Parts: sequence; structure tokens; C-alpha cells
Amino acid sequence: MLFSTGKLIVIEGLEGAGKSTAIKTVIELLEKRHIKTLTTREPGGTVIGEILRDLIKNPEYRDILDDRSELLLLYTARIQLLEEVIKPSLRQGIWVIADRFELSTMAYQGGGRGLDQEVINQLSSFALRGFKPDLTLYLDIGPEEGMTRVKSRGEIDRIEQQSIDFFHRVHESYIRHVEMSSNTVTIDARHSLQEVQQAIRHTMNEFIEQQQ
Repeated sequence: MLFSTGKLIVIEGLEGAGKSTAIKTVIELLEKRHIKTLTTREPGGTVIGEILRDLIKNPEYRDILDDRSELLLLYTARIQLLEEVIKPSLRQGIWVIADRFELSTMAYQGGGRGLDQEVINQLSSFALRGFKPDLTLYLDIGPEEGMTRVKSRGEIDRIEQQSIDFFHRVHESYIRHVEMSSNTVTIDARHSLQEVQQAIRHTMNEFIEQQQ
């Protein structure tokens, strides 16, 4: 199946929501349809982005990195990823599957950190220049359940070390922004793996059919 331009599919959600599994599910479906794919992650995905990821996620900087600095570093990484990887890939007809994008900043830095939403909106406008994902799959899970899954894996990073109240604020912000979005579909991540995968496949199949 050939497309003149690619599509950006973003996978969003709290820690423990199952983003990695969702990404694999999307890729498998697209590859069966002979659609070229590329995966990215935020922060990261470029040389500069991966350096910034190490700074942002490093537990050693938990009490050092200012919230405002974190916000600016995330947008620096996003600009690099957008210009170096995402836009060129889309122009080649490649579908980009992204682990997090703009919605994460709205939820984590806007909701969780409590940073000024108007400032974030201005940064977003400056950095993205109107660019938006074609489809976002938001994996919805409660903070307690999500963090229980995360902690069962072992070592946790700087973001994962935040308080449960922080993740409740993030979750509430996700819900608010998803309700305002016209191209975001909520997937109930509390369900079994098979049910979640089925919901993802159904959403993706509908989206693909709409593109033809």
C-alpha cells in the first residue's frame, strides 16, 4: 500500500500504560499492509535528543534540574526530532510511530509540574509551527496501577521517581487535553493485553481506511 506522504502516529500515556507493546502492535499491523514504518521516542531519537534524554531522565538530577529547564530541554529535543527525523520521513511516505510527543508536555510539565500553560502554548507554537500528529492513541490507566507495573520492573528513572500526587495531576491533565483533541483516541489500558491490542488494531484499521 503506497501513500504519497507518511503519517505520524503518537502513542501516549502514563508510565506503565503499555506504550511499548502498543507500538509493536501498530507496527505489526502496518507492516502487514506493506506500509513502511519508523519508530521514535521522546525525549530522544537524534544525537542531541539522546544526550538531553540522559539529562532529563537521570535520577541523579532529581533535585537539581529546574522544572523550567526541563521544559526547554524537552522542546529542544522535540525540534531536533521533528526537523531531523519526523518531517523527512513523512515526506518519503514513511509512517512514523512516536513514543510520546506534544501531549506529554501538556500533561507532565503543564499538569504535573504546574508550569504556566500559556507559556507552554507559546513554546509549542514556536517549536512546532502548527505541526500536529495525524493520530494519537492515548493509553488510559490510573496512576497507582501504572506505577505498580513500573516498580515491578526494577530501577526507576528521574520522572518515575515523582510522587503519586504528581502522576494524578498528569493523569487529570491528560484527560482534559484528550477531551479537547479531535484526533486522539482513548484506549482503556486497564483491560487484558488481548483486549488492548484488539482496540488498537480496530482504531488503526479505521484510520487507514479513512486515508484511502
